[in-house]
Amino acid sequence: MKATTGGPNLGLVCITHSKAVRYHTYQLSRYRLLPDELKGYVLEELYQANLRTLLRALEFCARWGIRLYRLPPDLFPLSDLCDGVGEMVLEGLKPELAKVGQAAERLGIRLVAHPEPFVVLSSESPLVVERSIAELEHQAQLLDWLGLPRSPWAAITIHGGKGGRGKALAEVVRQLPTPVYNRLCLENDERFYGAGEALEACVEAGVPMVFDAHHHVVKERLDGFDHPSVAEFVRLARDTWPRAEWQVVRISNGRDALHDGAHHDLVTVVPGCYRQVPWIEVEAKAKEMAIAHLQAHWLKDGAGSSPAESTPAPVPASARG
Repeated sequence: MKATTGGPNLGLVCITHSKAVRYHTYQLSRYRLLPDELKGYVLEELYQANLRTLLRALEFCARWGIRLYRLPPDLFPLSDLCDGVGEMVLEGLKPELAKVGQAAERLGIRLVAHPEPFVVLSSESPLVVERSIAELEHQAQLLDWLGLPRSPWAAITIHGGKGGRGKALAEVVRQLPTPVYNRLCLENDERFYGAGEALEACVEAGVPMVFDAHHHVVKERLDGFDHPSVAEFVRLARDTWPRAEWQVVRISNGRDALHDGAHHDLVTVVPGCYRQVPWIEVEAKAKEMAIAHLQAHWLKDGAGSSPAESTPAPVPASARG
């Protein structure tokens, strides 16, 4: 594990804007039509292909100077089915998974996860909570097989889910299995769990908070990203992390307006306080091009809170995936 104190380090989310990093999937309906004797073979081919893509994603990040990578939530499709075929195939690929994890370590790239939105630990339905915990256990097992530490360094971040149930959420979180609990982080959202509610749940549950400035600005209808509360929540969220240099925040801009929840292709406005944050996940539609824009117009100039609103500089052919 290679922590950093010289940030901010920018993070890529799942895939690239170009076709350099694209994962394969498989429809459940199609899978069910397969003869039983072919299911394992089909899934192994699929998982091997996605492992190669994951390695390619890490190498891509290294070339672009990206030090944080969010794993796709469905990296190994159908591996959590009750028939156990996908899980059995993955178990057979543990040596390959370990090698990919070692490659991430060698390249100095931090890996994190963000499961699908159906993970709702605050649901009033015991079945939904049970399925959510099962999915988190599945995600944690994959991180184990990648050889990643059982700590928020390899964060598994989820939203609060059903609103008004912060105490119930914290109670469920505290009872999670160790491989999940030791990695789990909660993020504020723009509908139910604002930054204050998310922070309260994190403190109650004893897990870190991943602060998202865009969600905060949208939910509270703030007049900009440098509203005093943004810096305050960055500071308060930092205190929930076991090591300050591990703190992760997220950034995106509204597609058409400040309070638009949809994401813009680029990030043209960044909170000034984010310059003191070590790790930033960039949630922009243009993916690596948005990161390149920030690298060229925000990280380098060091002045002001916003990168220049201009087209990203062309990336040399040698750096393309």
